[in-house]
Amino acid sequence: MYQQPVLPSVTYQQPMPQQPVYQQPMPQAGTPQTAPAPTTTAHPPDRSKDLEVILYTHSNFIYWWPVWVVGFLMAALTRLQGELITIGHHQEWFHPNKNIGVLFTVTLYMVILFTNAIARGLASFVLVLTVMFLTILFAYLGWWEVILSWIPYLSVHMNFGFYVLFSSAIFLTWVIMTFIYDHLTYWRVRPGQITQEHVIGGATKSYDTRGMEFEKQQQDLFRQWILGLGAGDIRILTAGPHRETFVLSNVLFVSAKVRAIQRLIAIQPDTLAEEPPIR
Repeated sequence: MYQQPVLPSVTYQQPMPQQPVYQQPMPQAGTPQTAPAPTTTAHPPDRSKDLEVILYTHSNFIYWWPVWVVGFLMAALTRLQGELITIGHHQEWFHPNKNIGVLFTVTLYMVILFTNAIARGLASFVLVLTVMFLTILFAYLGWWEVILSWIPYLSVHMNFGFYVLFSSAIFLTWVIMTFIYDHLTYWRVRPGQITQEHVIGGATKSYDTRGMEFEKQQQDLFRQWILGLGAGDIRILTAGPHRETFVLSNVLFVSAKVRAIQRLIAIQPDTLAEEPPIR
């Protein structure tokens, strides 16, 4: 009996699809190569300056800028429109008009008056406008020469050298006092704390702002709003059994500073600890 031979079983496997191989093309000659962009690590924004207010107090000399401004203006008018007058063996530049010296003298007098005699509120504004109006009106009508002629041998004339020397001295003193000397002591207000710091010596003294009162005092409309660029006085009354009162005089942009302080003292210091540290 014939038997069919048993053939060995063959298992066929489906060939795996070949993965495509990507090769970076070689740069051609003359083609500029672009460097890979560097990886940067995101850092939280620096909010240290947003969480503090710096207060600088200034002396009354900050209001003396009209003296050197008017002085330099009168020096220019004297040099351009003046005449050479021989005094001794030297020639000096003098302006032939008396109004030049009168306007400078009135400016100097008003600055001295209003930086020492404080007239707050509407009274200061009305008084200054009246004096300025009468001064300019008399100069326009030429009445100053008539008024000065009533006083024998009185004539207001200043030479070119006086305007330059006096205005330069006032200008240098104003810059030193405003931007250097007045910045040696300042107040730093932060959420929950106010600190008085001294640049020379490094002394500091801190106070808790809880229960502390900040008061913007009534301003002198002319001296502080116009001459002082919105300056004003801030009164600070501390809390606790031993209450202390501090008056920060002639703080520039006082209204904006007080609003910023009110926002800071409303922030609880505990909420800042939950935020990521500022690096």
